[in-house]
Amino acid sequence: MFALLLASLMTLSPTPPAAAWRTPFENDPAGNTTATYAECIGYYQKLAAAYPQHLHLAEAGPTDAGLPLHEVVLSPDGDADPASTRRKNRRILFIQNGIHPGEPEGIDASMMLARDLMQQKNLQKLLGNVTVVIVPVYNIDGMLNRNATTRVNQNGPAEYGFRGNARHLDLNRDYIKQESRNARSFAALFQKWQPDVFVETHTSNGADYQYTMTLIATQHSKLAPALGTYLQGQLLPALYKGMEQKKWPMTPYVDFEGKTPESGLQAFLETPRYSTGYAALFNTIGFMPETHMLKAFAPRVHSTYDFLKTMLETVGQQAPALAAARAQAAADMAAQTRFPLGWELDDSQYETVQFRGYEGNTKPSEVSGQPRLYYDRAAPFIRPVKYFNTFLPTVSATRPTAYLIPRAWAEVVELLRRNGATLEPLATEVTVPVETYYFEDFKTTSKPFEGHYVHSQVRLRTVRETASFQPGDFVVYLNNAAPIRYLMETLEPQATDSFFAWGFFDSVLQQKEHFSDYVFEDLAADLLRRDAPLRDRLEKLKKDNPAFAANGPAQLEWVYLNSAFHEPGHNRYPVVRWLGQGRVEAAR
Repeated sequence: MFALLLASLMTLSPTPPAAAWRTPFENDPAGNTTATYAECIGYYQKLAAAYPQHLHLAEAGPTDAGLPLHEVVLSPDGDADPASTRRKNRRILFIQNGIHPGEPEGIDASMMLARDLMQQKNLQKLLGNVTVVIVPVYNIDGMLNRNATTRVNQNGPAEYGFRGNARHLDLNRDYIKQESRNARSFAALFQKWQPDVFVETHTSNGADYQYTMTLIATQHSKLAPALGTYLQGQLLPALYKGMEQKKWPMTPYVDFEGKTPESGLQAFLETPRYSTGYAALFNTIGFMPETHMLKAFAPRVHSTYDFLKTMLETVGQQAPALAAARAQAAADMAAQTRFPLGWELDDSQYETVQFRGYEGNTKPSEVSGQPRLYYDRAAPFIRPVKYFNTFLPTVSATRPTAYLIPRAWAEVVELLRRNGATLEPLATEVTVPVETYYFEDFKTTSKPFEGHYVHSQVRLRTVRETASFQPGDFVVYLNNAAPIRYLMETLEPQATDSFFAWGFFDSVLQQKEHFSDYVFEDLAADLLRRDAPLRDRLEKLKKDNPAFAANGPAQLEWVYLNSAFHEPGHNRYPVVRWLGQGRVEAAR
């Protein structure tokens, strides 16, 4: 076994590293050790000191652990300035590791890849037209919480970090709400670099199968057409071919509805709460390589190394096509008037993949005596399996000229600014015609999810009305320089991961004033006598709905809600849409 592991390690790169440059993973004959946080950052500090002409290491903002996020920049000439890098027409590959530190393969693989890019001349050429940005460890908090038990489904390493961060947040659900300092620092770094391709390394859970590496790519249906076509037609085929040549056949991430994968694989819908969904909002193609948790740690690290190397090779080879696809996507988005905000799987469309699996069977459980699933590794197979990889939009909205945001919602204003939006404070009071949303209905989770009771299935009533805004309130224009899709998917409340969905506006859902029945009875009766249309609407409701006709309190509540006594801010979305031309101040 030791000889096999050593041989595998030696084939990882053409030239084995000198003893002084071996990582903790490489120094373990069993290949079952991942670096600690101190070892990881210390290793990059050592690289930065030895190779300043190519590797730049810097702090990139705080985290909830009280320690800084780090940014490692690998370039052919030491250029760590994003603007200069773009002027040199280099593509930018952004690699992030350790968001779930119990899935640490990318931490160790990136350390080795960074070293090899510095020390091996045949690999240095891969940086010719690509700058690589590495976040060595994103969830520093979880990496410091080292243990050997929390990844119960996983085969090594001997010790590892914890999924949650210091606030017990799963950071791969925090890309939109950005409650953690980690996410805020990441957003600033992402916006600074605006990468062409984003990779976040993971380890899977779920079924057993033959593959060491599986892959989630940004859902092509959600990308701008030029990017989706490029991803499906050029980038993904090259990645799969490159990994096959390196003896790591890949499959799409193994997610399915039936008992076993043969029931059909389903593409993962990575909404903006996830890293690749967030990246897609900015026309960045995202990937989550997911190594198989039941394979030993050593091949998982090796396959991650080879995936990152293959990605670097491919981005360099396809640099002109990638640049052209992103440029076309930006141009198309500037002209786009309607944007999808929610998606569902299209089960009428599928492709076929040759899946390498194990037969799934049942046997009596030694715990319960009931039938339990197991995968028979003595019965491997390769057979065609349907892969459902198309999503259809379920909700969409037209693009306004601008959104108007009262300055009271400072948290939302801060989020927008951090993610590349330009918000302009109004200098004077303006009164303009706008589109205002009122919440008619929505569903809310019964239990908290990542600290929030998340809303979905939002039903809105749109009202065209005149609204006044005060000096210091904000306007954000959806012009060509704006992150248009990000603004649409956060500020349109019906979007899957909107700020409303995450509870940022929950206070408007609660009435602040109400009535006492015995007092309002007389007011309501007088109102109905004076307002014939209102009375007629009430009578029609009673005629059409016997249950309502028999419910006195419900009728009184209806009259209240349809009267001037009902507070105007209740169920009113405070962010409004302006559809005019030019600037808001000129339209008042």
